Amino acid sequence: MKTATLFVLLLVLFSCSSVTKEKSETDERSFEEVSKKVIADLLARPDYMMYNTGDVVAMHYAEVCAAFGAARIAGSTGDTVLVKALAERYSRLKTDSLPNTANHVDANVYGILPLELFVLTGDSAFYRQGIELADSQWKDSLPNGLTRQTRFWIDDVYMIGSLQIQAYRVTGKSKYLDRAALETVAYLDSLQESNGLFHHGPEASFFWGRGNGWVAAGLAEVLSELPPDHQHYARIEAGYKKMMAALLSLQTEDGMWRQLLDVESAWKETSCTGMFAYAMAVGIKTGILTDATYRTACIKAWNALTGYIDEAGKMNGVCVGTGQSTDINYYLNRPTVSGDFHGQAPVLWLANVLIQLP
Repeated sequence: MKTATLFVLLLVLFSCSSVTKEKSETDERSFEEVSKKVIADLLARPDYMMYNTGDVVAMHYAEVCAAFGAARIAGSTGDTVLVKALAERYSRLKTDSLPNTANHVDANVYGILPLELFVLTGDSAFYRQGIELADSQWKDSLPNGLTRQTRFWIDDVYMIGSLQIQAYRVTGKSKYLDRAALETVAYLDSLQESNGLFHHGPEASFFWGRGNGWVAAGLAEVLSELPPDHQHYARIEAGYKKMMAALLSLQTEDGMWRQLLDVESAWKETSCTGMFAYAMAVGIKTGILTDATYRTACIKAWNALTGYIDEAGKMNGVCVGTGQSTDINYYLNRPTVSGDFHGQAPVLWLANVLIQLP
């Protein structure tokens, strides 16, 4: 009787161990599997998502960021079929047939995509368009050295920083690195609150999730290339670490972050969760974040996010576009949508870094 009981107990323990191992292995494989579904959804869309506010016309930055994530994954995994598919979808980027006013951060950030496609294909037409957008951003710069596109909206930390860093990656020219660093320090000095986070705007004293997500992702992009001996490195690293520590304390038990980060009644939102986990993953990869709790936070976020992705590869629970407001209920009552590129992009960024982490 004791032998039989012991056998059953061992069988149960073995089964539990096998399930745990299988779950872990499935999570690791899911980095590529899930990203393939999200990328398939991107490539299946018949039209570009456009940004048109009258004065500003370009491919929408949200699609640009999603395609940028897809291109990075193609490069990391050596997927030549995907490279070809992305190059074909965005072939109009090589011509003047797709309008771009190049007069605003949301228009110029478009340049990160052709520059990444240049890295993958070697096509100089992609290079030309991306570099022109990076350089035009600093045309007639301000007396303090900042771009005239500076508006001190928190989104700009990514929109400006990522483009200049991408230009540095493909050219190796320090002027692009210096531009990104100078701009980032200006935004940190002007906008970061004492708790490490960022209000949505001067009159909108709320810590909106996706707005802070753009900051986190932008800081990560800059630090991924900025050498420690750069004059602005210490300031940017300090601001980044302060923000990451604040975010770590606000992650929910299931791995998500909220629409308003410090409001417990706020609903959980997917685009900011992907952005924060991405920013942490970059910090782990670069060696800036050495505490093991950050790695745990990234994996928890990934596992939570995969539960929001449907069979068609569309991310659910994405907050719609959100302007600044003085009313907290404006943020708490924002609707969510499925498949919005604001949510598709960061999960691809995150997957790309997780694929590369040991």
